[in-house]
Amino acid sequence: MRGLYGAVGEIFGKMKRETWPAGYARRVLDQVDSTNAEAIRLTRDVAGPTWIMARKQTAARGRRGRAWVMAKGNFAATLLLHPGGPADRVALRSFVAALSLFDALVAVTGRAESFALKWPNDVLLHGGKLAGILLESAGSAGKAQHLMIGIGVNLVSAPSAELVEPGSLRPVSLLEETGIEVSQEDFLGHLALAYAHWEDRFATYGFEPVRQAWLARAARVGEVMTARTGTTETTGIFETVDETGHLVLKTRDRRQAISAADVFF
Repeated sequence: MRGLYGAVGEIFGKMKRETWPAGYARRVLDQVDSTNAEAIRLTRDVAGPTWIMARKQTAARGRRGRAWVMAKGNFAATLLLHPGGPADRVALRSFVAALSLFDALVAVTGRAESFALKWPNDVLLHGGKLAGILLESAGSAGKAQHLMIGIGVNLVSAPSAELVEPGSLRPVSLLEETGIEVSQEDFLGHLALAYAHWEDRFATYGFEPVRQAWLARAARVGEVMTARTGTTETTGIFETVDETGHLVLKTRDRRQAISAADVFF
């Protein structure tokens, strides 16, 4: 764990010295249907990496088309990128985004031990779901020309447990769990700086250091979990995330790599 806290401390120190990463633009909106939808509309008009944040969303959505409830004061933003690479490699930026969220939250709270990452794209606080990530891409011939990384964080309040899928982790908020209040704009600054750091490592060294850093922050490694898709259910011990970003579970008779699923503890 010393390596984990050392890395977080390094990033935290950088965040205190800087307020916004070079090379990234930002747009802050009072209201929009969804930041991902706005990013899609901007793909031809915005050339460089751009953060789009909205103080209010009227039609937010999560993975698999599920509704995402955004209470007043909670955080919603999308990073629009133009990676132009193979779609499977571009999708690995979900891990870059998760690490960035983790480190931004530590920068705000100073409490690395309170947070954990849940495959494929959630951030946990005290074991409850605090934040989620939604990746959408557009392109052709196996290339992702545009990538939208949507991020939602319950900064102030969490949705009612009745609104989440049965068996899912309880929703939590940063304010309710820690007593720490941070504005949407301030959190965007922390997140943008953390993302720039991890994007640089990903671009320079590839997925492996990102994978190792993600595993160091992962929830329930070595424990039993269930991965569900629309048609299958696999239960096994969470061994690792492989070099392609797949979840690896050890079942009774084999090791199984899972590319996409909802995970339940």
